[in-house]
Amino acid sequence: MSSLNHCIKFELDIKDENIVFKDYFYKMVQMKKHKIYEAELIQPACPYCGSLALLHNGHLVTNIRYLTANASLPVIIRLAKQRVKCRDCDHWSMAQSELVNKYCSISNASKLKVLSALTEDRSMTSIARENNVSINTVQRVLGNCSHRFIDSYEYLPAHLAFDEFKGVDRQPHFICLDGDNHQVVQILRTRYKKTLLKYFGRFSPQAKANVKTVTMDLNFYYQDIVRACFPNAQIVIDRFHMIQMLTRSFNSLRVQVMKTFDKRSRQYQLFKSPWKLYLKKFDELEKIHPRYNWHYKDCLTQAQVVTEGINTSTALENSYNLMQSFIQAVETGNTHELKSLINCQDQIGTLMHKTLLTFKHNLTAVLNGAALPYSNGCLEGFNRKIKQIERTAFGYSNFTNLLTRIRLEENQYTEKEPNSLLMTA
Repeated sequence: MSSLNHCIKFELDIKDENIVFKDYFYKMVQMKKHKIYEAELIQPACPYCGSLALLHNGHLVTNIRYLTANASLPVIIRLAKQRVKCRDCDHWSMAQSELVNKYCSISNASKLKVLSALTEDRSMTSIARENNVSINTVQRVLGNCSHRFIDSYEYLPAHLAFDEFKGVDRQPHFICLDGDNHQVVQILRTRYKKTLLKYFGRFSPQAKANVKTVTMDLNFYYQDIVRACFPNAQIVIDRFHMIQMLTRSFNSLRVQVMKTFDKRSRQYQLFKSPWKLYLKKFDELEKIHPRYNWHYKDCLTQAQVVTEGINTSTALENSYNLMQSFIQAVETGNTHELKSLINCQDQIGTLMHKTLLTFKHNLTAVLNGAALPYSNGCLEGFNRKIKQIERTAFGYSNFTNLLTRIRLEENQYTEKEPNSLLMTA
């Protein structure tokens, strides 16, 4: 073989000995400059009987898109595949190579580069433009991964986290994560109770018995699913959702009290502009250095603002003290204090009373949320990643493509066969 053949193979990183490069040149194709490499693919032996007695009968020329370091200068390998007839077994055949699949004009190296790009937070349009392929080619590579995720119904993690997120057509989809290593267990198209019972019902009794805790928000039918499917699991209400419900009910009461005052009054301004101070922990408020605020025309510290504001209403003061004590009890894991706060009989707002009543109906799960270290924090962070994936693609209309892209970006891709992706793409 000539030195030209060796140099081109080294440049393109092609190791197939049956490919022989003969020439290269530049050519304008569809008003764009291309780099063309001419090569011949030799058929050394009969693929049926292994005989070397072959009768050559022309070539089939295929233009193969190949990798390029410069996206503005596409590379095309004009490959002439030998057609042969075996003199011994009379079979006709055509030379094939690992460079490209049969009946395909996109090189396997280009497909692997597209697959690697799909694991990043990028749009399909930019991936297609960089690799000099069509968007349909990128979609085909993505589609060939959709059935490659291996689901085993013989194992479930000891700690699960349940939640939902909005995906295709803004519909809620169910997501389940491993609470220990934060890996995706499953993402389902819907969050309906019937669907979840059917899915978890496929697991073996040993796998379902292995589940020790399930962390969730206060979605009422998630608890029914846990009781029906996992006999040894404890229900854990996420701490963030508990505090969020309590702060929202207090904030609603603050707005109600604020609207009872005139908009030009000092009390109204104490509630209006510094509203964020009422939602912070009292220990984190500034208590030493007062600052002037032109809304209520006075120089007060943050603690003085909050104290003066809540003193205008007994229900508001009781609700504020209860909220602060509840947050501290959750952070310290004091279940006895938490239980007494939930059974509080003080005068508080109507919405906060309903929130405490909800906690009372789910008392065991709420106390587990304060006592156990598990939470849905990992799941909320993962949902944030999913929103970014959807935002990059301007939304998905196909749930399978969305699920595959999520799995790829989380490095959850597992091939059943080493070259199965390349053979089908």
